[in-house]
Amino acid sequence: MMLTVRNVEVNGRAGSDVRIERGRIAAISPVLPRGGMEIDGRGGALIPGLCDHHIHLFGLAARAASVPLEGVTSPSQFAERIAAGVATRPVGAWVRVFGYHETMAGELTRDDLDRLAPRHPLRLQHQTGALWVLNSLALASLGVGDDPPGVDRDTGRIWRGDAWLRTRIVAEPPPLDRIGARLAAYGITALTDASVTNDTATAAHLANACRTGALPQRLTVMSGGPIDMPVDGAFAVGPIKVLLDEQALIDLDDFVARIGDARTQGRKVAVHCVTAVELALTLAAFTAAGAEPGDRVEHGGVIPIEAIPQLRELNLAVVTQPAFIRERGDRYVTTVAAHERPDLYRCASLLAAGVPVAASSDAPYASPDPWVGITSAMDRLSAGGQLLGGSEAVSAARALGLYLDDPMAPGRRLRRIGVGAPADLCLLNAPLSEVLAQPSCERVAATIIRGDIVYLG
Repeated sequence: MMLTVRNVEVNGRAGSDVRIERGRIAAISPVLPRGGMEIDGRGGALIPGLCDHHIHLFGLAARAASVPLEGVTSPSQFAERIAAGVATRPVGAWVRVFGYHETMAGELTRDDLDRLAPRHPLRLQHQTGALWVLNSLALASLGVGDDPPGVDRDTGRIWRGDAWLRTRIVAEPPPLDRIGARLAAYGITALTDASVTNDTATAAHLANACRTGALPQRLTVMSGGPIDMPVDGAFAVGPIKVLLDEQALIDLDDFVARIGDARTQGRKVAVHCVTAVELALTLAAFTAAGAEPGDRVEHGGVIPIEAIPQLRELNLAVVTQPAFIRERGDRYVTTVAAHERPDLYRCASLLAAGVPVAASSDAPYASPDPWVGITSAMDRLSAGGQLLGGSEAVSAARALGLYLDDPMAPGRRLRRIGVGAPADLCLLNAPLSEVLAQPSCERVAATIIRGDIVYLG
């Protein structure tokens, strides 16, 4: 299909026409001949489509059927939210609760959930995604035997048990068509699913979603172990994911061995790294094993300033989540010591030191809307207006650029609009300077992937 996007701002130049053929940009000119399908850009900016460099697609899809806990700040509100969710489901139906934090109602156990949902099997996921708490009915439904480490049936607490739970709670993965459409409306044309639990089965579901168009975005898939790239290239295989938990850190030698295993597969390494202790172990492991361009630190939740030179020396990219400052910042103000807050989700200081940085959502653990992350990277304000790490703020153009890199080289290779480039594009409804003055997903007028219009506002 031939498509022409007329009267758009391209690379800062207004009044351009852009011709797309066979999934690529074929021509850019002030005036192009008529022919094929056309979109009137009305002077809006045409930019590369945005990339979410770290997302969990099935988790995001499952959230739609969950009881959300956003806005809960007290035990009474927590109980009310659970009661409202239970009331919408028939007796005996599973209830999935998403987004818990101890500031809502303390350390929960199965007994607490039994009181809240005595007639429903209920499982509650912590905001970090690391912990599940199940009530007695839910635990009973799992059967007995072969419990992995991290499963405590006395308390109902299951630590890092997602893969095991999937074997006990048999259900088809949730459909991704609504997620694909929602992300397209944000201008997102590429995704990296960063789930360590991705395996052959989940990879097959993701590939099918790409083939059917349920997920129109270009997809890169991480995993904790080997997976094969589909013969038809439905998705690209990304780094091996290493998941660190400060409460039960892996041995340094084991970590180094995992990096070696990734190299034998021809893959880079991405390390889930939220705390300063996890970062210290990560730096030690890459120092011992050797780092390669494309290796990544996921999150960088806490990066002490003295660690920045070593990140630069190892040439590790940091894939961060600016929206956490917006969505969790008010809690950070009360739970993180003042002298440690500048270390939270750094951005400007990393860039100034020459550390590659890209941004992502980590959805469903934060909003999947990249424009929320762009705004947060610019102002470093919490939802309640608290400033956290103001010196880490970046310019509007740089904030946008955090979402424009090649998915296989986040922080290293910025995608640009030019003849011959893939036609993965986001059309905005105003010039770029106007959009960046007040970033919002409402500024997205159209999204084009492989030359096809997948969203038209």
